[in-house]
Amino acid sequence: METARKRWSFKITPTRLVFAAIAALAILIILVRLIWGLGATTNLNDQYPWGFWISFDVLLGVALAGGGYGVSLLVYVLRKDQFYPIARSAMLTSLLGYVIVVLGLLIEVGQWFNFWKPFVSWGHSSILFEVFWCISMYTIIQVLEFCEIGTEKVFKGWHRFFKKAMPVLLVIGITLPTLHQASLGALYYMMVGKLDPLWWSMLLPLFFLLSSFFVGPGMIALESSLSGKAFNHRVDPSVLKGLIRISGGVMIVYLAMKIIDLVVAGEVAKAFAFDFVSVMFLIELVLGVLIPIFIAFSSSAGTRKGQIIFGLLTVGGVIMNRFNVVLTGMREYLSGTLGGSYFPAWTEFVVSAGLVSIACLLYLFIAENFSIIDHRGSEPVKGVMIEQGKYAFFK
Repeated sequence: METARKRWSFKITPTRLVFAAIAALAILIILVRLIWGLGATTNLNDQYPWGFWISFDVLLGVALAGGGYGVSLLVYVLRKDQFYPIARSAMLTSLLGYVIVVLGLLIEVGQWFNFWKPFVSWGHSSILFEVFWCISMYTIIQVLEFCEIGTEKVFKGWHRFFKKAMPVLLVIGITLPTLHQASLGALYYMMVGKLDPLWWSMLLPLFFLLSSFFVGPGMIALESSLSGKAFNHRVDPSVLKGLIRISGGVMIVYLAMKIIDLVVAGEVAKAFAFDFVSVMFLIELVLGVLIPIFIAFSSSAGTRKGQIIFGLLTVGGVIMNRFNVVLTGMREYLSGTLGGSYFPAWTEFVVSAGLVSIACLLYLFIAENFSIIDHRGSEPVKGVMIEQGKYAFFK
């Protein structure tokens, strides 16, 4: 018992108790949903079959978890060594994000007990089939990647095996997200005539992919700030500054493509009509893209305050984008043409908050018990960063 106490720890704090309470209530609601169906726990209907859970738990969850593959690309492929200290925390955040996405999909699917059928029923012409397989496989890959961290403490005999497998896992893990991030946009590309022209575009899959990449540094900035308070640790501001500037560069490309797309489609006047749809669109672009670009290339990018503001605005902008695509952009068609209406039930909010709480508790437990925060390798072994800041990867 004494050995177990030394090996594992989890501090009980008021914040963690709040997370636990929200998670417990959410689990109860989820059980009700699984037993009595969507009608008992949501305000979804035939006109609005996709609502808050799809927007928040799935489309948004996948986007916000994009920091993992982005940092992996920078660190392990492009060899940007300065970002290594945040690599593990970014990948852990991504893993937990995808676990929440998978749980969200299970909860959202009408006949949840048939979730396994795409594994044996090959609907290869369906975009959702590709999304299902990519998300499932990527989640498994991320679990295997985490095993390289986990086996530093438990099942240590497997550590060398997972260390050797990491290059292959990382290549697969970087490739898969680019597929389903774009495919989620392709789902709404098919909504031509139904999705408002301010969001519908032939470039929608690319917009989803780019936004999932540039939101990663925003999430990392927020995660670093929160974990810093929880574990009395601070990431070097210069590390986040470099990451934010990369994000800002991608944002410039994204914004330019958005503007060109509006001009080519002849929808510039609609963007400045200042009705409800126009205002939501402008808020999304100005607060979520334009202002973060200015922050990224200003002196504020090197300050903690500037990095937190960048993170809040960038993450908030992508949140607005996904909600706008699913709800605001479809509002006229679903409500006007089909005569439906929808506003999330309180239980929908609680379940989403509960899933986030579960992810936070898992992050805190793992970060407290494994080498995650500001990890620096100490062994000159293939696949591990040595103290001098050099890599042995792929040598």
